[in-house]
Amino acid sequence: MFFASDNSGPVHPKVIEALARANDGYAMGYGNDPLTARAIERVRDLFEAPEAAVWFVTTGSAANALALACLSEPWDSIYCSPAAHIFEDECNAPEFYTGGAKLMTIGDQADKFTAEALAAEFARWPRSVHTPQHGPVSITNVTEKGTLYSLDEIRAIANVAHGQGLRLHLDGARFANACVALGATAAEMSWKAGVDAVSFGGTKNGLMAVEAVVVFDRDLARDFELRRKRAGHLLSKGRYLAAQMDAYLTDDLWLEMATSANRAGQRLAEGLRQDERIGFPWAPEANMIFAELPSVAHRRAREAGAVYHVMSGDPDRDPTALCRLVADWSAQDADVDRFIDLVTG
Repeated sequence: MFFASDNSGPVHPKVIEALARANDGYAMGYGNDPLTARAIERVRDLFEAPEAAVWFVTTGSAANALALACLSEPWDSIYCSPAAHIFEDECNAPEFYTGGAKLMTIGDQADKFTAEALAAEFARWPRSVHTPQHGPVSITNVTEKGTLYSLDEIRAIANVAHGQGLRLHLDGARFANACVALGATAAEMSWKAGVDAVSFGGTKNGLMAVEAVVVFDRDLARDFELRRKRAGHLLSKGRYLAAQMDAYLTDDLWLEMATSANRAGQRLAEGLRQDERIGFPWAPEANMIFAELPSVAHRRAREAGAVYHVMSGDPDRDPTALCRLVADWSAQDADVDRFIDLVTG
């Protein structure tokens, strides 16, 4: 019963096999090998974007920060939600890699913001030499609270950003989970909806350590290459990143794993909904759930060995406490059902 994070799940055996195959013999370094070239073309095919610039890095924080650095100037604002990973969980990496761009949060909801709220923020900060300049907008799908931006919501936000001459970045650490939940293709959830750059995640969805940065404007390619090198994220043995991504996109493994994780997350949510004592501050729409559990339920679950994060409240002192539960691709129905029985019993 391990629901702490989809980061904590195992690497899919097909990915391990792909790494073993890539480990045979010699290959040119720094991504100048046939396997990297093939993986890049597969990413382009997935996004229906044959001219897209694609790079592989090892972490989501690097993917986000380097992508945003290409989309902004040091004097810009980067607009995001109050719960965005770039705002709460990346130790000011975007500010560092952009040379000082300022993160500005939109709206008072923790999970998402609307196109209307974004437009109001632009109006609140008219361009002046004295103020932060308007810069790129960043959204996350699946959001950090387990909810989803619909395709219409993404398009609306993109229209507001583009109307200001700005670009839209999508943090897709759980991109696959969002595509499955929305029934959308990678292209429909990115450039077809107005997204200019994507951090296409793999680590949370069964890969060892690789994310793809996909930028649909080739004019930014040289800038990213230099920033990646300067930041120390150009791996000499790049074939091992490519091997993971190549396996990920073979026979739709990326969708298979995301479907499994989402199914486990929804099974968990449906089971918890049967207990009227349990509340959900955000609607669980993919593989991540926030649930307000009675403290007695927390105690039973923990004593039985369940692993998850308590986000607020103290199960040892308070009547209830808010927890986060995340299902990964390998989550088993038996573990999900046992957890439900423990907390609803």
